Amino acid sequence: MSNLADPGLLAAWLAARSMARGLALPVPDHGGWRVDTDLPGEIRRHVFAGPVPGISALAASIHGPHIFIKMCGDGKQLLGLLPPQWQLCPGGYFMTHEGSLQAPDLPAGYRLEITTSQVITTARILAEDGGVAASGHAVEYAGVFVFDRIVTEAGHRRRGLGRALMAALAARQRSGSARRVLVATDDGAKLYASLGWHIASPYSTATIMQAGIRHPLSSR
Repeated sequence: MSNLADPGLLAAWLAARSMARGLALPVPDHGGWRVDTDLPGEIRRHVFAGPVPGISALAASIHGPHIFIKMCGDGKQLLGLLPPQWQLCPGGYFMTHEGSLQAPDLPAGYRLEITTSQVITTARILAEDGGVAASGHAVEYAGVFVFDRIVTEAGHRRRGLGRALMAALAARQRSGSARRVLVATDDGAKLYASLGWHIASPYSTATIMQAGIRHPLSSR
């Protein structure tokens, strides 16, 4: 069995994502990395660059909900390594981008705010009434430039705000050699593909579901 994503790239993305969200940095575990998230509904997550044997040993040691195993590869591959009580969550995609991100003009009535605090750059596009129409974050670390939590609010979609937001964040990238990376939902991947992003690998997630509760989306 082999990795389906570059392990170094995945590790750098995971570390930058943790920084962007104020989480503990990942540590090596079972041939992948563990992030102790300590969030409501999530105790920790284990992330793997491909279907490595350590996944099966790890899963056999877990007997309750709120612990997620995430792997670069499709859901069928991941389920094949897990005991029967594990179930798939909605999947996503590990994506990369090279080249420039063109910044469209903002529609009339919108304005951009962008700030950097320590390693985290945050961009917000505000509507005419001052409400947040779109927002997102980025972190540059260990040779990657990671986009995180890129959101356009429902009432403001299809106006080019997401494209403008990502271009504004990308303009803060310091190193021209840093690789741009993100993990997208199924719907998000279609949008990012139209902006020149490429799918490096499917990104699958599984957990033990709590009885009687459908787990919220956890593709990223």
